[in-house]
Amino acid sequence: MPTPLTALRKQIATGELKPVYLLAGEEHLLVLEAADALRARARELGYVEREVFDVDTGFDWNQLAQSASAMSLFATRKLIDLRMPTGKPGKEGAAAIGEYCANPPPDTVLLITAQEWSKKHEGAWSQAVDRAGALTQVWPLKVEELPKWIEARAAARGLKMAPDAVELLVERIEGNLLAAAQEIDKLALLHAGKTLDAAMLEASVADDTRFDVFKLLDAALAGDAARSLRILAGLRAEGENPIGLLGWPLNQLQMLARIAGARGGIAAGLKSEYIRPPQREGLIKRALERVPRAHWNAYLIQAGRIERIGKGRERDADGGKPMGDAWLEFERLLVAIAQPRAGLLAKAG
Repeated sequence: MPTPLTALRKQIATGELKPVYLLAGEEHLLVLEAADALRARARELGYVEREVFDVDTGFDWNQLAQSASAMSLFATRKLIDLRMPTGKPGKEGAAAIGEYCANPPPDTVLLITAQEWSKKHEGAWSQAVDRAGALTQVWPLKVEELPKWIEARAAARGLKMAPDAVELLVERIEGNLLAAAQEIDKLALLHAGKTLDAAMLEASVADDTRFDVFKLLDAALAGDAARSLRILAGLRAEGENPIGLLGWPLNQLQMLARIAGARGGIAAGLKSEYIRPPQREGLIKRALERVPRAHWNAYLIQAGRIERIGKGRERDADGGKPMGDAWLEFERLLVAIAQPRAGLLAKAG
């Protein structure tokens, strides 16, 4: 029997992991977050080694058996991360997964994620996964389920929403969970510790003159350094903290680094991520084509430096006084992304 998402979360959080998991569905945000939770739990339980396979046309399914039989040099537990966007392994892949599930190796977890799923995807291979481990089908939330989901997500980010605000947000997102997640993250930055009612939500959404942290990185990705710096300056003038602003850009830089390093190139990497609204995919693709691959890791290192400076953990050579200006380093990061040849971090490539 398939394992409901709520039951999966409970099992991941409290017990040992099963030998194999299949997380599949077109509600990509929920699939990705469930997979992230499983990966985090695996790290806690000592699954230090991780091997990632991106299944595309021509994928060599022998790699799965080879990974399962390979002895670890460090005697650690291993997570095999098999990303299969279409949810269709084909005849060869179905056989490989079935054979794996028939005799799972010890101290190894196989995580399979798929971003497409329906009754037509089911077969002997998915039944084998269900018998050996857990099959979780992630269906889109029903309209009546959205309010509770929004309330819980907001509360997890320190934001309390009045019922009328929840109702208004349900109307605005029109079932798009990623849009809701982004809006909640933004509102949590603006109204942390407050109870948000419908009037406050309406004002936040309607105020088009407000500088938006979600536009900050997009301006840099578009190559518009001047605009990204104006947005950063506006956010600073509104009393924002650089550490508080870093969350969304860091999340997106991590995604961009994954796409840039994806097996099969940028096109394959884009397919493995859930990008909303859809028109952002073109922006991201152009940025990835403009910026050398090695730069994305350099940008992540710079983001880490900004965080350390903001928290007073960046010290001089003697380990004494805190050093650096988080706002200045933030500006340098944005310019480097927008103008990689002229940017401060360009030499990293």
